[in-house]
Order: sequence, then C-alpha cells, then structure tokens
Amino acid sequence: MTTLAAHKTSPELIAGDDDRFHLIDQAMRRDLAETENALEAALRSRGGDAQSRVERDAIVEHHRRRLRGLQRVRRDAVLGRMSPLDGSTSIHVGRLAVHAADGTPLLVDWRSPAAEPFFTATRAEPLGLASRRRYRWADGRVRDYWDETLADAADGQEAEGISPDEDSALHDALTRARTPQMESVLTTLAADQHAVIRASARRPLVVEGGPGTGKTVVALHRVAHLLYAEPRLRERGGVLVLGPHRPYLHHVADVLPSLGEQDALTATLADLLPEGAEARAETDPVVAALKASLVLVEAIEPAVGLYEEAPDLEHELETGWGSVQLRTEHLADAFAAVHPSTPHNLAREEIWDELAEIVLAELAEGLEETPSVEEVREDLLADEDLVRAVHRAWPLLEATDLVGDLFEVPAYLRRCAPSLSPQEVQLLQREHPRAWTLEDLPLLDAARHRLGDPGEEARRRTRLEAQEETAGEIELLTDYLIASDSSDMQEMSMLRGEDLRRALAEATPVEVAVPDELAGPFGHVVVDEAQELTDAQWAMVVRRSPSGGLTLVGDRAQAARGFTESWEERLARVGIDRIERSVLSLNYRTPAEVMRCAEPVIRAALPGADVPVSIRESGMPVRHGRPEQLEGILQQWLAEHAEGTAVVIGEHLAPDADSTASRTGRVTVLSPRQVAGLEFDLVVLVVPEAFGTGIEGAVARYVAMTRATQELVVLSAPRACPGSRASR
Repeated sequence: MTTLAAHKTSPELIAGDDDRFHLIDQAMRRDLAETENALEAALRSRGGDAQSRVERDAIVEHHRRRLRGLQRVRRDAVLGRMSPLDGSTSIHVGRLAVHAADGTPLLVDWRSPAAEPFFTATRAEPLGLASRRRYRWADGRVRDYWDETLADAADGQEAEGISPDEDSALHDALTRARTPQMESVLTTLAADQHAVIRASARRPLVVEGGPGTGKTVVALHRVAHLLYAEPRLRERGGVLVLGPHRPYLHHVADVLPSLGEQDALTATLADLLPEGAEARAETDPVVAALKASLVLVEAIEPAVGLYEEAPDLEHELETGWGSVQLRTEHLADAFAAVHPSTPHNLAREEIWDELAEIVLAELAEGLEETPSVEEVREDLLADEDLVRAVHRAWPLLEATDLVGDLFEVPAYLRRCAPSLSPQEVQLLQREHPRAWTLEDLPLLDAARHRLGDPGEEARRRTRLEAQEETAGEIELLTDYLIASDSSDMQEMSMLRGEDLRRALAEATPVEVAVPDELAGPFGHVVVDEAQELTDAQWAMVVRRSPSGGLTLVGDRAQAARGFTESWEERLARVGIDRIERSVLSLNYRTPAEVMRCAEPVIRAALPGADVPVSIRESGMPVRHGRPEQLEGILQQWLAEHAEGTAVVIGEHLAPDADSTASRTGRVTVLSPRQVAGLEFDLVVLVVPEAFGTGIEGAVARYVAMTRATQELVVLSAPRACPGSRASR
C-alpha cells in the first residue's frame, strides 16, 4: 500500500479535524457526566428481593465499566478517519463509540463492522474509501497525522496536496523510542494482524510468528475485540490472559485499558495457585520431565478415589418411623450415586441425599404417612456412629496434603501411577514433600479442581444456620407485631404472607467467601509464549476453558526445550483439537541488522526454524565488546538518547547500587528467561555463551537478541556477525 502524507500545515484540513474533535470532546464530557450521575443513582438505589439486587449490581458494574473506559481513552480517543469514495461525510474511528446528543454517530468503535475498512482497505481493494488518515496523539493533542490515498480522484488524478512521505505512520511507530509499557498499535495495525484480531472464536486459534511479528499485541487486541463482539463471554466468566512471567504482565498492563477494556484478567501460570508465590524451579531435570508429563496429573484421580470407597458396614438406623437395617450394598449405592463432575469435598451432600432416599424406600412399606426426604436426612445426620463412618470413608481433603503424600509415601505413588518405574517413584520422593516447585503446580491445580474447596461445606452450613436463625427471628417478630396491632384494619396480619416473609429472609445478609477468580471457568483464555507449556501445564489451561475458547500465541523456534512436532500433534495430546492456525511472517520490531546476526544462532540448532523477514533497517550494525565495557556503553547511550528503554541480559547479574542500571528507571537487568515477550530500544547481552548449550542455549540467545527495536550490543562474543563492528 502506498503511504502518502498531506501538507500538515493545510488550514482547511486542520480546521476540519478540530471541529470534529471539539464535537467529540463535548459529547464525551456529556457522556462522562451522565454516566457518573447514573452510577451514583444506581449506588443509592436499594433492591428489594434477591433478583432486584442482582439487577442493581449489574447496572452498577455496567456504569462503572463505561466510566472507566471514558476516563481512560478520552485524551486520545480518535484513531483516524475514513473518507468515502462517494464524497459522503467522513467517518471517524475511535477507541470507543461516541454519539452527539441527537444520536448522530461522531466516533465509531474500532471493533465495529463499520470500522473494518479503516484497517483492511488497500489500493488494490479500497472497500469504498478514497483515503484514510491516521493520528498520533500525545498529552491529549494530535502531534502528527498521515494520509493514505486508496483510490484515485474522479478526474483520474490523486488528491491535491498529497505526496510520497517515507515518514509514514508505521515507520513512526516502529522507530519511536520504547516506554516500559507496551502501547496499543491500533493506528498502525497491518492487514495480517487485523485478520487475526477478528478471526472467529468458534475453534481454538493458534497464532504462530517469529520475533517482532506482533503476536503479543495482536493477541491483546483480539481480547478487546472478542469482549465487544461476543458480549456473552462476560457471562461465561470473561477472558483470562496468561503470560510467561511478571515483567511481561507489567509490560502489557496498559494495552487493554487503552482499548477501553478493564475486565480481562492477566496472570502467569504461577499466579493460578497460592503456592506459586513461593514455588521455585525444579533443579533435577529428570524430575522436572516426569512432572511435565501427564503421568502425575493423571495420578490425581486414583489418588482421590482411594478416599471415596464405601465402608464395609452393617448398621441399624433408628428413625422416628422405625428402624432400618443399612447394609453394605446400601452404602455402596449411595457412594456410587455421586455425579462424576461433583468435586470430592462437595459430594457428601449427594451421599446423604441418596442414603435418605434409600432409607425412605425401606420405611415406606407399612407406613400410613410417609415422611419427607428432608426429615429422614435429619435422622441420618443425628446418628453419630453413621456420620463418623461415612465421613471417615469420604473425608474432606486438602490438595496440598494429597499431592504431598504422593511425594512422601512410595506405595501410594506406585498405586496411583503404576506406569512409573521403581527408580522413578524413588526419585520423586523428597525430604520436604510440601516444599513446592513450579513443576508441582499443575499437580496441585489438578488436585484442587478435583477436590473442590474443603471449606465450602462448613460455609454452606453456616449460611443455612444463619438463614434458619433469621427465619426464627422473623417469626417471633411477626407474632409480636400482630399481637400488638390495635388498628381497625389489622394491617400487621399481612406479615403472615409467605411472599413478604420470604423477602425479609432474603434481605438478610449472609457472609459468603470471595471465590477464587483465577480458578475459572472462563469464556476465553489467551496463552502467550504458548510454545513453552508442558503437557501438565496445558491441562491447567484446559480446565479453565471447558468450552474450548482459546487463543494460543507462540513460536516453535523460541521453545526453550525444543518443539519438534506440529501444533496439531502437541495440542491433540492434551485434548485440544480442530484448531485453526494463523501465521505472521513479517518482523516489524527487529531491525534487519540484528536479524542477520540472530538468524545463524537459531538455525545452527534448528535448521528448519521459521525466521521472520524484517521490514526495515535501523542503520546501526550490531556492536561487540567486552563485559567490562558495560557501564560505559549504558552511560553513552543514556547521554545520547533522552527517551527510550534499555535492557542488560545475562545470567546471575545483580547491578551494584551505584551502577547505571540501578540509578535510572530506563535500564532494566533481566535473565534470558525473563525477556520473552518484551522489547527494548537497546539490548546488551553479557556473556551470551553462558546462556546454555544445545537447543536451550541457542533459543535463549536468539530470544534475547531479538528483543531489540534499534540496537544490539554483544559483550564477549567469540566472533563477529555479518555487518557488525566493534563497540566504541
């Protein structure tokens, strides 16, 4: 597509923009005021019954979401405008929709079908557009704009005042100094990236692309589009974005809010469980490999099953309607009645219900008046010996205890994972079974989902007792008010009405524990750096997306442990099939000079690696030097660049308190494992030979090198790369 720039001093062009911007700003101020008023009114309202309170909370959340969106995007709400070929009024595209007081659209949401030509029109297929303008904002003002002609004017000439301009919107975005947080790329989305964003969510989507192809930012824009295009996702649990590490979450934290979305959750795999906060990497590679497979994950089911075996018991039960002889087969039937999807710790209620049905059937013969199931259940729970026997056979369990026992009791592990060899069973035993590693988290997650919350039964009983106590108090209050009513109409007698008493009971607050918001399920899950997940970790993802709503972003060439199979083979093994695939092949981020040095590094270990093609050169060859030059390089770069970010990547680096990296917030020090998904203007590798050997070492060096958007410096490299020069 030919990119053309208008004369940016053209008074009529600027005046036209300013008039529309003024109208949009006025409308957004009005929307802000109206939304604030509506939110205040909703907060002041008091619902009557439970349904009214639910509706009120939904209204409050709607207004809060709208208010946050307006406040976040107001200063740079307009992305650009489209000028139709038929000469009709230009259409302005923004981060959200804005209307005039009479309902006239002033700004169309970038996710709406009406805005699609803004991202996809080309000179070959202008889609009814004569031209397109893109804006760049800073501090609430337009700092630059670029016009693109998409179709010739009616007289066969291109629009007046437009001439070729190498400093296009895309070039500006790619060469601009980076900030610590990733920015939205809405104004410069390429057609291949936009196609991924709007792709159907009916099947799991795999987005594959090498360094710099925009996988991460495209995935985040896809989240915002899905929440807009498929509002039911919010009802199904919303969207979860899983990133590789904490620096990544910080780096992308501003993207979704800048797109008007506040609701998607972001986390790492370690964040999904409380034990992840203290977990450390497994030091033994053999043990790590065992835990990465599904063998131990699949051992969780038989491990729980050993605590779900009906007792061999003959018991005479005394009820208010006679005695019943409970036999072993009765208990076996009650235990077998538990639904397979019911978590272990929540299933005892089903056992008691089934036992009550069985006892009721035994009692029914010969009784003139049959008791209710609830009445029989009360007698069952009053029998302490029976309760003790059932609870011993089906105890409440903690996930940490269950998994810890597998690492502490060899016989238990052998029974639950019979495919393990005696040597492997012994290798998995450890002195401190609850000293959790990152590789243990998938096992804990499987156990936690299979068991459910062991405290839920206690909370349920607390709620029931509170409600029963409330009902009793309401009954006493009702009797008192009716007895003391001296009015002629006896208005207080209406308190005997069942509907009113139920409403009073429902209005009584009962404390409920906050659910684990990361446990799922979610309507859609996005996984970045997906090539790194083990089979056991994929099981964690699948549990959180039972509907199969997945967007998986990765690059097999950047897999630290190697990735020799296809995506279809890898995902089918963990139950994800019928996937769609999209490939991004253009490297927008990494300059060609850096890629000429990085490509041989990865191809030496993976000859078939898909290396993306860089679309630009920075004019700065890769530099080489010695580790002791690090301080001088950083100081010189900071002196020459008032903006931008730099990173020093090395093993076991800890900057001194008076070092350049410690004294400025623009320089970060990270290990090779912490840089996936990040980008920096300057990347300095310190002794990259120490990053590892084989595929793992090659991938670590390749990933680290390709974080650069402008310049790469390699300290202590044994040989130069094509086009490189010694560091000054």
